[in-house]
Amino acid sequence: MIELLAPAGNKEKLMCALHFGADAIYLAGKSYGLRAFADNFDYDGLKEAVSLIHGCGKKMYVTVNIFAHNRDFDGLVDYLKYLDSIGTDGLIVSDPGIISLINKETNLNIHLSTQANMTNKYSAAFWAELGVKRIVLARELALDEIKEIRDYLPPEIELEAFVHGAMCISYSGRCLLSDFTTGRHGNHGECAQSCRWEYVISEKSRNGEYYPIGEDGRGTYILNSKDLNMAPYIKELVGAGIESLKIEGRVKSPYYVAGVVNAYRRAIDEYNRTGDSFVLPPQIERELELLSHRQYCTGFYFGKKGEQCYETSKPEQKGMFAAIVTDSANGGFYVEMRNRFKVGDKLEVISPDSNNGLSVNITEIRDLDGNLVLDANKVQQKLFIKSDITLKPYDVLRLNVE
Repeated sequence: MIELLAPAGNKEKLMCALHFGADAIYLAGKSYGLRAFADNFDYDGLKEAVSLIHGCGKKMYVTVNIFAHNRDFDGLVDYLKYLDSIGTDGLIVSDPGIISLINKETNLNIHLSTQANMTNKYSAAFWAELGVKRIVLARELALDEIKEIRDYLPPEIELEAFVHGAMCISYSGRCLLSDFTTGRHGNHGECAQSCRWEYVISEKSRNGEYYPIGEDGRGTYILNSKDLNMAPYIKELVGAGIESLKIEGRVKSPYYVAGVVNAYRRAIDEYNRTGDSFVLPPQIERELELLSHRQYCTGFYFGKKGEQCYETSKPEQKGMFAAIVTDSANGGFYVEMRNRFKVGDKLEVISPDSNNGLSVNITEIRDLDGNLVLDANKVQQKLFIKSDITLKPYDVLRLNVE
């Protein structure tokens, strides 16, 4: 079975991921994860999250994947034991010291983080001998290398790989640029994405004269990476032996999580239906184009070089997150507004069911007091939209700007 693994930076994103068909969720507590600027989950939040996830028959993996210093081990054993006690299905870890503690103090399954940059079959076997149950492959691997790793390992060792989202320009995410430019430590989850800033060069004796490294006159982004998109290649990923397809994006919006999970759920289901004759349906390709993204690429999977960098760090977005559905109702549904829309607009539905892709003509909007609203321009205002379409909580509405 192919696992679709989705990110959750907070409870709302978690619920979106579950609603749109993720098989498993990865998230973090307030410490030890590499996305310190996501909302993340406190102890009670983690307990609630695992209850929600298991209640849907899905799995929860928690990131404990910082590169730890001595001080980081204070309180770590208690945290690991807590994660074990609530039924966490796996921990994503990069540090050998933390791995040794997990083995010694808990019964938790260990998933080797992509941060450990596991790039060969002998390393994979080494980690398996240390008790690692799943290996999150380094992003620098080609499909033929992955297949060789798969064939070398015992069948019970699982392989997981990123298939969609932002890619770090540094080798397996090991970067110090953010540390140098801002003092925010990338390998402790605080990356400022300094690689996506504009840079110029200057000659020491020519004070005040700056030259763009690129040739387009807009500055350079030579450190940037394109976004990964492997949706058209589900067959090839599965053929290489990858069992878990992982989406990047714990700090992305609920709209992004909903759209990407929805697209990959439908792509995997289509692959399960068609097998070797799988072709990505054009409506799924369109969905991924409408979401906020930088220029897409296939990373290192096909062994191509020189495709990862590009000239601008600015993402494009052809579909705007208008509202998220909060409840069904007779004659319509309730939403929480996220971006401005008004009477007369036509909003597109993103849904895991047959409503996906339908248009809602906005003819009547009311606030919770029953007052008519012509222009929904108050951020996160709760509203009722009149419609003959029945939508469910966590369905999403967007305004297309194609």
